[in-house]
Amino acid sequence: MIPETGRRVLFVNLSFTQRIVGMSPTESDELLRMLYRHVQRPEFQVRLRWQPNTVAFWDNRACQHYAASDHFPARRVMERISIVGDRPVGVSS
Repeated sequence: MIPETGRRVLFVNLSFTQRIVGMSPTESDELLRMLYRHVQRPEFQVRLRWQPNTVAFWDNRACQHYAASDHFPARRVMERISIVGDRPVGVSS
């Protein structure tokens, strides 16, 4: 649950999620595959048109980020920050 909104969410990421606790391995794998396909749908994606001084900010608790390396030969400088805050309910370290 996101503390600010009270909304229930699933925290899954192709690189880090191994399984869904409480489900059989087969059920967990099937559900995760469906979720990964779901988030790849174009209607859930945003593409920024980077220009000088563009700033992008997103909440990793509520979205997934995929950095496309499509800016060559231009140089793009990025810095990452993490904001200290409440840990969503039900998420372990």
